[in-house]
Amino acid sequence: MTNVHRRCETGHRTDAGSTSRFELLAPCSAATMRRWSHDLDNHSGHQEMSSASSRFSDEQEPAWEIARLFPPQGHWSEGSYLSFTESLSQLVELVDGRIEVPEMPTKSHQKIVQYLLNLIVTFLAARHLGDAISAPYRMRLRDQTYREPDILVYLTAHLSRFGERYGEAADLVAEVVSDDAASRARDYQDKRRDYAEAGIPEYWIVDPVERRILVLSLEGASYSLFGEYSVGSVAESKILPGFRADVDQVFQAGASPSQA
Repeated sequence: MTNVHRRCETGHRTDAGSTSRFELLAPCSAATMRRWSHDLDNHSGHQEMSSASSRFSDEQEPAWEIARLFPPQGHWSEGSYLSFTESLSQLVELVDGRIEVPEMPTKSHQKIVQYLLNLIVTFLAARHLGDAISAPYRMRLRDQTYREPDILVYLTAHLSRFGERYGEAADLVAEVVSDDAASRARDYQDKRRDYAEAGIPEYWIVDPVERRILVLSLEGASYSLFGEYSVGSVAESKILPGFRADVDQVFQAGASPSQA
């Protein structure tokens, strides 16, 4: 968090008639940070935190003073989000001005991501078709909305979208589903909607719990099922003809040595 506190700016913007927020971009002093905290004392977000703080004992109470240095939910600008997340190792997403913090991925999750990414990069490089990257890497979907898919693929014709700080809509994204309920709902419902609205042609949902891979293809404004691949089958891509991923090997990549 130290780096975050060193990067701020006193610029304001107006949302719905109320003056709010600052871009966390330039060096700031302790006095500036105190002024932010004072400004937020009169904001409804502070009232909500004050109410919430009454539910915690002294030992359990979160550091509300730190939280008040940042914009309340619904008021995060894109600049604030980008500057804040550049100093973090934790995945953080921005959805319509609201911050979402997914669960920290497990080792098996990351091993599956790594295996799939290696398959994709090898396939793309051999055919000079484009490039791919894994999270953490931010993808802008619309105003005040950024997601961090587990894997993003950009075809050669669209490499201009593959920016240094963040990318625009990719050609293919993949999510390896975590086993908590919030993550499953996010990947199967929220991100499916967000990625379709952004016009991403193909979305892979890799589910270690169900041991299946869903390949969704954009048809008009929504996704249709291109293929559902279970253990014993080989997943294929619509926009990458010839790309194949053996489902057994994908999930075996996430197994511990004792499970292998």
